[in-house]
Amino acid sequence: MELNFTVNDKPRILAVSADARLVDILRDELDLTGCKEGCGEGECGACTVLIDDKASHACLTVAAQLNGKKITTIEGLGEAGKLSVLQNAFVEETAIQCGYCTPGMILSAYALLLTNPAPTEADIRTALAGNICRCSGYHQIIRAVQRAAKEMGGAR
Repeated sequence: MELNFTVNDKPRILAVSADARLVDILRDELDLTGCKEGCGEGECGACTVLIDDKASHACLTVAAQLNGKKITTIEGLGEAGKLSVLQNAFVEETAIQCGYCTPGMILSAYALLLTNPAPTEADIRTALAGNICRCSGYHQIIRAVQRAAKEMGGAR
């Protein structure tokens, strides 16, 4: 099938199998390796990307679902080699341990901040519930999202 979609604000047309998974398209066809495959079952969140600004598991999304969609990966958040406010907050709050879960965590948090610029701690925990971090106690991650919300002008 011919897949016509937008990735990180760039229009793309690719010839792919209708059942090709988004995680494989991003990594193998577009060389966007920030999206990781952890479990392949949508349980760990390492493959989280935004599809039309909603957090989605790339390991469960197939090409047939993507025509006309807007995909945002971790590579699409910053500008010209500069980290986004949220990415910088993760660095400043030492919310990055091994880094494997970080792209998915950041994109899940970003999807939350798009719809809720002043989230409570409970809102943040709910938004990140589909992302597993095996290295941290999540405290730094929560603080990073709170910091970004404040810096973006939405903190309570």
